[in-house]
Amino acid sequence: MKPVYVNSAVCISVQDTLNAEFFHTMEAEQTSVLLNAVAPNYKEFIPPAQIRRMSKTVKMSAVAAQKAMNEAGIVTPDAIIVGTGMGCEEDSEKFLKNVIENNEEFLTPTHFIQSTHNTVAGQIALANSCHAYNFTYVNPGSSLEMSLLDAKLQIEHDEANNILVGATDEKAARTMELYRLKGTIKKETDLPADYLDSSTAGVVWGEGSAFFVLSSEKSENTSAQLQEVTFINKLEENGVSSFISEFLAKNKLETTDIDAVLLGFSGDARTDGYYKTAMEIFEGTDQLFFKHLSGEFNTASGFAFFMANQILKRQEIPEAMRINKDIQKDFINSILIYNHLNGEDHSLTLLKKA
Repeated sequence: MKPVYVNSAVCISVQDTLNAEFFHTMEAEQTSVLLNAVAPNYKEFIPPAQIRRMSKTVKMSAVAAQKAMNEAGIVTPDAIIVGTGMGCEEDSEKFLKNVIENNEEFLTPTHFIQSTHNTVAGQIALANSCHAYNFTYVNPGSSLEMSLLDAKLQIEHDEANNILVGATDEKAARTMELYRLKGTIKKETDLPADYLDSSTAGVVWGEGSAFFVLSSEKSENTSAQLQEVTFINKLEENGVSSFISEFLAKNKLETTDIDAVLLGFSGDARTDGYYKTAMEIFEGTDQLFFKHLSGEFNTASGFAFFMANQILKRQEIPEAMRINKDIQKDFINSILIYNHLNGEDHSLTLLKKA
């Protein structure tokens, strides 16, 4: 089967990841439990008349998608696949608020139309006159992984050559209030969060949008090759070892073949045990973490996938991401990403240097 290359990777996140110098300036935010994405100057990318009608996640995605296609040197992709956990949350909340305040009468359809989860993929297709395969995967914690698998299978079976894959989620005020009440988000009194050895429940919530062009052929900007991706909804903590070992065996690999493992420590004492088990499996490997830089959210693995591509391309690991700083490889050929959301939707994504 054909190899699957990542020919571009663009991310809008809590960090200033559109800035070329971000790699060495990333810092963890320790003063808030709700993190905001660093927004670009949207007027440079989107006509002003359109900006006011777009939600945050649509704007972030439109910019990230366009930059990803520009970097990959393509005008129109053969397919657009987007993963999102909550879709356009802000417009969903506005629509529901109008329903309540107007007693379900005289409702304007705008917020409802723009609140659907596939709004992002649709807007990108309209902006680029793309009439090809257009699909949105909606799942709490593995939406991006489903999107990557779909794209990978299409490329391997000669159904497409260049596919735009994205992951995007935004914060919305009312949803955050509900998350606080449920205990999903940490209390301010628990800050600063200890991501690696937390004794408190809850996470620091973030947002972001990451887009990638997956291709059957290399380009000048090719950073990595997508080797394999898998996911499972339910997994007991004592099943992590077999989950990882079966994945490696399928790809004819040993733990020593993995140069770096990127773990989704969220600072939630209830569910971070999964990652501690993974650390024991990869004792002699560069161990990294990322959610202290991105925050936790449904498609936070998009930030991890972006950073893995950057590390393979630059052959350098940011100090802010290291766990075991005593182990440093001279050459990084492979990175394994292990992520889950609230103890569910566990995923493994393997990237190799192209």
